[in-house]
Amino acid sequence: MTDTPSRMPLTAMHWGTYRAETRDGRLCALHPFEMDVDPSPIAGGYIGALDGDSRITTPMVRQGWLQDPQSRGRDRRGSDAFVAVSWDEAERLVAQELLRVRQTHGCGAIYAGSYGWASAGRFHHPQGHLRRFLNLLGGHVGSKNTYSLAAGEVITKYAVGGFGVAAGGTTDWRTLVEHCETLVAFGGMRVTNGQISQGGCGRHRQREAMTQAHAKGVSFVNVSPLRDDVLADLSADWLPIRPSTDTALVLGLCHTLLHEGLHDAAFLDRYTVGFDRFADYLTGKTDGVVKSADWASGLCDIGADRIVALARRMATTRTMISASWSLTRQDHGEQPFWAVIALASMLGQIGLPGGGFGLGYSAVNSMGLENTTLRFPPMPQGQNPVTDFIPVARVVEMLERPGETYEYDGETRTYPDARLVWWAGGNPFHHHQDLGRLRAAWRRPDTVIVNDWCWTATAQHADIVLPCTTPLERRDLCMGGRDPFVIAMEQVAQPPKGARDDYDIFAGIARTMGLEAAFTEDRSAGDWQRWMYEAGREAAGQRGIDLPGYDDLRERGWHRVDPPEKPQVLLQAFRADPKANPLPTPSGRIEIWSDRIASFAYEDCPPHPSWLEPFEWLGNCQPDELHLISNQPTTKLHSQLDQGVFSQSAKVNGYEPVRIRPADAAARGIVDGDLVELYNTRGRCLCAAILDDRLRPGVVQVSTGAWYAPDPHAPDLCRNGNPNVLTRDKGTSRLSQGCSAHTCLVRIRKVHSEGKLS
Repeated sequence: MTDTPSRMPLTAMHWGTYRAETRDGRLCALHPFEMDVDPSPIAGGYIGALDGDSRITTPMVRQGWLQDPQSRGRDRRGSDAFVAVSWDEAERLVAQELLRVRQTHGCGAIYAGSYGWASAGRFHHPQGHLRRFLNLLGGHVGSKNTYSLAAGEVITKYAVGGFGVAAGGTTDWRTLVEHCETLVAFGGMRVTNGQISQGGCGRHRQREAMTQAHAKGVSFVNVSPLRDDVLADLSADWLPIRPSTDTALVLGLCHTLLHEGLHDAAFLDRYTVGFDRFADYLTGKTDGVVKSADWASGLCDIGADRIVALARRMATTRTMISASWSLTRQDHGEQPFWAVIALASMLGQIGLPGGGFGLGYSAVNSMGLENTTLRFPPMPQGQNPVTDFIPVARVVEMLERPGETYEYDGETRTYPDARLVWWAGGNPFHHHQDLGRLRAAWRRPDTVIVNDWCWTATAQHADIVLPCTTPLERRDLCMGGRDPFVIAMEQVAQPPKGARDDYDIFAGIARTMGLEAAFTEDRSAGDWQRWMYEAGREAAGQRGIDLPGYDDLRERGWHRVDPPEKPQVLLQAFRADPKANPLPTPSGRIEIWSDRIASFAYEDCPPHPSWLEPFEWLGNCQPDELHLISNQPTTKLHSQLDQGVFSQSAKVNGYEPVRIRPADAAARGIVDGDLVELYNTRGRCLCAAILDDRLRPGVVQVSTGAWYAPDPHAPDLCRNGNPNVLTRDKGTSRLSQGCSAHTCLVRIRKVHSEGKLS
């Protein structure tokens, strides 16, 4: 090696920025960016994976799809052989099928929700290219919201005017360090989740900020079934809550504040609407059930004395209430966020430095960063002539029930008849629930097209596979909205000869269909990147932010923007003058009661924060059932790079680990390292047992992201330990129809070897 790391070319991913070391033309190492104080090791997974066995190096078409133009051999999707074809032939086949579907069924039969986190680069965003291309063709059915927090995105629209209002102005960490006294983290505040950030990051801030806050005297409270959902160094008080009962605990805290006169009546009167009706619910006037600390204790399994003490502590100190995104991924997932907003309103500290609420500290690295206000335009997608969409997590119901109605956000909608599904830059066979059900529904469309660089389960369940490049194999720009760094990403590895950038893939198909000029506008990838950057640079200049020119940025490699001088405090302007700065709600205030939700008459989403019993939970289960927590992985981003060396190094004898308390393991004859099977009526998966007392009793934990590998002889069994074979595919409520993966009971048993019970 002749260059020091600081002289090596830069590349960036959702989990950070790195200097690339090459030797003899091959990538051999990725060194952390010198400005990153807490770099993520995930990037090491790329070494070896770029040219590993899982790499797709030429366009592939499923044999049954080619041989049977009528049925397309759809029943063999996921188990069929593939045939290699040339790019010319692949482009012809795709163009031909698109025209057939458009002419026979209309563009409303093309589904391109294509959810995923493929690239941190601003230009090489596969979903953006896909939608631009299909919009030129006549449109497509899209999707709304996210798997991460659909229920939170929808409910905040009614509570405070939108998730952008609730999270876009999140109180920054420097303010918390200086002013916060107590930080209560519902769902924890897992620092490893903060390894990632959509759009990438130049400097990981979460661990540094947490430790600074602790050193300054901030006291942390971890409300989670997992003790390690908050850093051990923070010495947090642990409330080992029963899963899916956070709303009950929050209601118990609210009742304590009301009962003891600790609530801020003046704040509630000036800044909120509907508290009187919520108070009637807390006191039992509406349903005969007093939501006291004793009542909450019986549900959440936290002592009533601890609940009362926490309420008093929150009322007498400057308190920030953090709610993790994971709380929304459960049955009735709208309620925890709404309840937290109500609790913060009762405390009356919203809009004050260090107080109020924050939705998702450390969910991603960008949460709580000092907002740089950089805004760079994406690749223009044009207008989609098809106005239809589905809630993103209802893709299986769309495939199963074309033409049937469903309810979403106050509307009665109809599922489209999706004849062609195109996924670019995502892996639904990782992030969706009840993967066995997904696999069956996935066989219903006429054609599935997938752009990917490696053989994920989604690629294996496609009909046409178009091999794309990775972020390391192309130039791009990394410029996240909240991150202070702008990174000029260089090509640091050579792609296989048969792989193409997504932009070139769609340009080639557009050429075949006579749409190339409209798609490319006669611009190369480099031309588009220059345009995007210079447009963002001009907009930044209008706000007094000076950015270097495009060529200067490319030469230096990165630029850092100074944070704004004024600290960011959520809803500070609203608090200062609610009439001059109203919230985008019907009342202009925080809505603890929503007339709009009341008008929907949803029994699964009442018009104020409420406790609703989940469809399965530890409060109503069989003695041998356990609650499964399927949280975000530490060694990868979702399922990305599960085949890489870093993710593989965390497995036990090649199996995904499942953490279980020693007492729960002993009751089942399980010892550390045993091969075990987790199972319920939805599916089964193999894992290796890890005994760990940092879980509350009755809880097991398997991180998501293991590549789905159904056993050919027992298709309900995933050999790789993907927990989403066990989770239920059910909407959180009729309001948001989000995913409810965290409401899941399982059993666990020891096996001697794959498929053989002990």
